[in-house]
Amino acid sequence: MTRTLPPGRYASATPKRPRKTLVWALGAGVIVLGLVIAYLAYDKFAVNEIDTELTSFEVVDDGTLEVTFTVTREDPADDAVCIVRARSRDGSETGRREVYIPGGDSATVLLTSPVHTSQRPAVGDVYGCSLDVPAYLTGDSIGN
Repeated sequence: MTRTLPPGRYASATPKRPRKTLVWALGAGVIVLGLVIAYLAYDKFAVNEIDTELTSFEVVDDGTLEVTFTVTREDPADDAVCIVRARSRDGSETGRREVYIPGGDSATVLLTSPVHTSQRPAVGDVYGCSLDVPAYLTGDSIGN
């Protein structure tokens, strides 16, 4: 004698398999997420066309700081711009200056730049450098 269970009350004995479209959609999502992570990692850790290093800074007086730094460009002929800044003892930025570095023969250049401040400076640093030089620093916008 075989027993029959009431319909709808118990789960069926054969397990349901996931739909193929759901499996494909999840697989595509994982691939897209992996590509996004790979792009972000490459963008963050890729070799830069320009590198800088703070060499030293010196407090000249209550309103001036001299910042000395090196700039290394992949192509020495490229013009560059760096932003150097001064900060006070509490860490707030008290002065900032853009420094234009014209292209030349040497890949690495040592520069010293004064930064005028609104308070007594305590520390100087290089905020960042770029090969995208604004026209107002090169004089290309004059007369146009």
